[in-house]
Amino acid sequence: MWSHKQLLDVVSHTPPETEGLLAWQRTGFVDALRHFVPEPEKLFTWWSYRNRDWRVSDRGRRLDHVWVTPDLQGALTRHTVLRDARDWTQTSDHVPVCVELAL
Repeated sequence: MWSHKQLLDVVSHTPPETEGLLAWQRTGFVDALRHFVPEPEKLFTWWSYRNRDWRVSDRGRRLDHVWVTPDLQGALTRHTVLRDARDWTQTSDHVPVCVELAL
């Protein structure tokens, strides 16, 4: 998040939602994108349509995830967050995220 404090009352970032996601993660799942992009580095997959200059301000959110079980973590070889898709004609405010695994 670009500002945890400013987004505490915004859907997808309220304390019950973030606590629930962290509790689920503690059950053993691995955040495949964070495997490659460690905290506290920015990792956004969504930018509001209200911000015309979204690349300059870079005030996004992480709304799109790929999770793997621990036995697959060692097979993760690459990730992609397709930021350029945000500029496509009639695009979504979300961008595609992908991971590659060597199985």
